[in-house]
Amino acid sequence: MANLEQKLQDAIWVGKVLFDRNKATGSSANLSFLHGDKVYITGSGTCFGNLTKDDFSVTDREGNHLSGIKASKELPLHLSLYNKDPGIQAVLHTHSYYSTVWSCLEHENQVDVIPDYTPYLRMKLGTVGMIPYAKPGSPELFKLFEERINDSDGYLLQNHGPVIGDKNIIAAFYVLEELEESARIAIELRKETNAQLIK
Repeated sequence: MANLEQKLQDAIWVGKVLFDRNKATGSSANLSFLHGDKVYITGSGTCFGNLTKDDFSVTDREGNHLSGIKASKELPLHLSLYNKDPGIQAVLHTHSYYSTVWSCLEHENQVDVIPDYTPYLRMKLGTVGMIPYAKPGSPELFKLFEERINDSDGYLLQNHGPVIGDKNIIAAFYVLEELEESARIAIELRKETNAQLIK
């Protein structure tokens, strides 16, 4: 098991890379990882572009605050994924552009909303389900997430953005990048299809 210092360094690196690649803006994203029986999650109002060790809140697995700053209001989303699967040891939630755009469109299959035009999303993640819209940080959103958490492997919060869990924060980062690229390809192909229909 990686030590706490390494996990913090990896989380800070992931945050900075996502910010520099315009996949996290302002203070809108949040990430977390497990260490022992504790959850380390970015605090409320923190920015991925300049995270430090002081920007993490520490809670127990029930969400009770143990130390550090105030936890992100979306902590319950992270806790739900940790409770779903013991293999999930880190969670990423961003408002990355293409995934968020795709989450605003209508989709027939709500438990698998991103077409597998390339094989990599299926290989790295699996299915991506849509969680119906509710206000960010609201009990209603957390309830909807819980209701659909077992239907898919990754998630898009409708009109909001992606939520991904994996074995560590670096693995979650790779999956989020693949999800964002798959959403970009899907959007481009939908635009091309619509242009052909207009002709």
